[in-house]
Amino acid sequence: MSEELSEYRDRGARALVLLHEVHLRAFVALWKRARAAGLVLPPCADPDYASLESLLRHVLRAARGYMTWICASLELEDPGIAEAPPVAGIGDAADRYVTELLARWRTPLAGVAEERFGAPEHRSRWGVLYCIDAMLEHAVMHPIRHSFQLESLLQAQGVAG
Repeated sequence: MSEELSEYRDRGARALVLLHEVHLRAFVALWKRARAAGLVLPPCADPDYASLESLLRHVLRAARGYMTWICASLELEDPGIAEAPPVAGIGDAADRYVTELLARWRTPLAGVAEERFGAPEHRSRWGVLYCIDAMLEHAVMHPIRHSFQLESLLQAQGVAG
């Protein structure tokens, strides 16, 4: 991984793009283990947590959303990331979608100068102000947080994971 994305002007952004890739792939692998183990999500009013499939769609949809928001905020070309697959059948489509999504994540920020990642701040779609660097960090943490959630539920439910 040390030589990947060597064309990036900002090494911090490069690191976050690569970390996002690692942790999104790890989440999908853990999600598959949870599904195979028969993990049941606790009841929740939030539709993103209605099922394992809806949780997977939430994480994949968010991954798309972070990069489209970043590109729009920096006035870059739309990265052309397709919408996440629908809940029905998402498990079967996840690997192909993740491969395409992550390929589209790799290039948009390569030529962006370091100073553009720290300022100015931009309003997120949920109303919080973020600089681009902070949104990249948020994008990395999102699949990590949901991996933690799944690991905790697997342990609590005593199912193999």
